[in-house]
This record gives sequence, C-alpha cells and structure tokens, in this order.
Amino acid sequence: QVQLVEPGGGLVQAGGPLTPSCAASGSIFSISAMGWYRQAPGKQRELVAAIRSAGSTNYADSVKGRFTISRDNAKNTVYLQMNSLKPEDTAVYFCTKGRHSGSYYVPNYWGQGTQVTVSS
Repeated sequence: QVQLVEPGGGLVQAGGPLTPSCAASGSIFSISAMGWYRQAPGKQRELVAAIRSAGSTNYADSVKGRFTISRDNAKNTVYLQMNSLKPEDTAVYFCTKGRHSGSYYVPNYWGQGTQVTVSS
C-alpha cells in the first residue's frame, strides 16, 4: 500500500515562493520516479515536473526556470520548489509515484492533492 501525503500548499502573493512537499510510504522510494501534477478549475490535469530515481528531471514549459523538483531519498520525500508564482499557477497540486516509459512519466499512485492559490 503506497501512501503519499502532501502538506505545504496555501495562499501566496504573485511573485512569491512556495514549496509543497510529499512524503511517500509503502514501497521502495529511492528507486521510484516521482512527479507533480496540477489541475486548475475547468482545465485538464497536467504534469508539472517529474524526477527519475537517478535525479534527472523534466518540466512543463509553463514552469521551466521557475519550479524545481527535488528528492531526499533518506526522508522518502519529494519537493516542488515554486518561485515567481503567477495567478495562473493556482491549482490543486498532486504528488504522484510512478515510472518512466521511455521519456514519458507514467503515474501509478496519487496523493490527495494540496491547494495552491496565488493572489494578484
């Protein structure tokens, strides 16, 4: 049984930072790929960032240069450092645990989601 717990959402002003985290339990974290998705009201869920077990990362074009995904295998935790936040970043952010199929990240498990709201 995999559990993903995501504290760290909240309300922030435009231009500010926020760093949600995700603690994983239930299986071997260090060899798993992890990813963050988000879903804004009325929009499709989108992959924001993913990180392989070896540490390589990929990002959605909309967040490149502003967001950084990282992992601490000793703590079974993945982070999403978000800088220069914009109102359009407002969404529910979901932590996922999954795998890569070629260059594509495939989520297998989902957290409950955490709300991030960016005020203008």
